[in-house]
Amino acid sequence: MSSNGNNKSNSSESILIELMTDNGVLRLTLNDSKRRNALSEEMMSSIATALSKAEKNPATKVIIISANGPAFCSGHDLKQMSEGRKNDDGGLSYFSQVFSSCSALMQQIVNHPKPVIAEVSGVAAAAGCQLVACCDLAIASESARFVTPGVNIGLFCSTPMVALSRNVSNKAAMEMLLTGEMIDAQKAKRIGLINRVEERQALTQKTLKMATLIASKSSMVLETGKKAFYGQKDMPLSEAYEYTSQVMVDNMLKQDAKEGIDAFIEKRQPKWQDK
Repeated sequence: MSSNGNNKSNSSESILIELMTDNGVLRLTLNDSKRRNALSEEMMSSIATALSKAEKNPATKVIIISANGPAFCSGHDLKQMSEGRKNDDGGLSYFSQVFSSCSALMQQIVNHPKPVIAEVSGVAAAAGCQLVACCDLAIASESARFVTPGVNIGLFCSTPMVALSRNVSNKAAMEMLLTGEMIDAQKAKRIGLINRVEERQALTQKTLKMATLIASKSSMVLETGKKAFYGQKDMPLSEAYEYTSQVMVDNMLKQDAKEGIDAFIEKRQPKWQDK
């Protein structure tokens, strides 16, 4: 561990891992710029493993997914995918396995108990755009671009569509999916794909500032809130209120809720159980 409280390690060539133990922020940096950080089998496995370890590590409060190189993530590794056609079944089993692994990874992000923030400084294409959409929050540089270009190569972006359509309006999602045209960061913000647009040189600092702010909250409350948000989202109105009312009852019975309310009344900073 370094003097500034950071714990750095290379879990693989695909990603770099840095846990800032002084504030509980874990940075996962996609590090395969030669392949434009494509979601190869190795990349997906590395991300999934890092997320699993983070789930079990109480020192991790918030996760940032960033990338080295000009592309945030170019989507699936098409050269790797094309090799699968050489199999006896023409690629059926291999394609099924790859798309299943990718879908599992995206759901792992949504279902992860820790908030996940995408820090986007380059192009996020196809499954790379899906990766951004799956994260709880996304902050991008002015030069970031987003695209679901599958329609241009005869492969509709059907799985990226799942995450995209749950973040932006139907019309905005269909425009991206049907045209395959790239949109800039400002438009991505307008349609709700990302939260903020920052200058490139300030992107990492601004993302870390948000992550640190969120990490200062109770981990129990963050996990409770994230799970409830996605749990109620597609419920009928009355069912959603019934579900979230029970969540709030359970939350009120927790020590961190008592401490937080007492601290508010007493005009002091709360002391969370996980700190």
